[in-house]
Amino acid sequence: MGIGVQITFDAHDPGRLAEFWALALGYVIQPPPPGFDDWPSFLVSIGIPEDQHDRASAAVDPDGAGPRLFFQKVPEGKTAKNRVHLDVNVGAGAEDRQAAALAHRTTLEEAGATFLRVVDEPGGWCLVMTDPEGNEFCLQ
Repeated sequence: MGIGVQITFDAHDPGRLAEFWALALGYVIQPPPPGFDDWPSFLVSIGIPEDQHDRASAAVDPDGAGPRLFFQKVPEGKTAKNRVHLDVNVGAGAEDRQAAALAHRTTLEEAGATFLRVVDEPGGWCLVMTDPEGNEFCLQ
């Protein structure tokens, strides 16, 4: 097995972006550490002031197979095209991959995604979209 990886996003609203990506990937918001019922209780226990409780969030694969997605609050907005993006393979294993992607597109648009264009090339088909903060991704 290779070395594990975490994917980190800069975000204006880490909680909202974590919720979006959890929906997009079938992930869950990372639960608090053992012994804590919620994140605020844990953050207070380690001395994080309440006004900083919104500075990070994470989404994790409930099966533990996929990488953890970490969202960290930054003051600046997104200003340029991503140099790296995620390909969300919602159609993998589906009888009609395009229909599966189109159905998931609707779900993600309702959650704040924006559809940009269809890519239909000899090398593959996908929907190019952005998440609620403008990060590009492909849905296939």
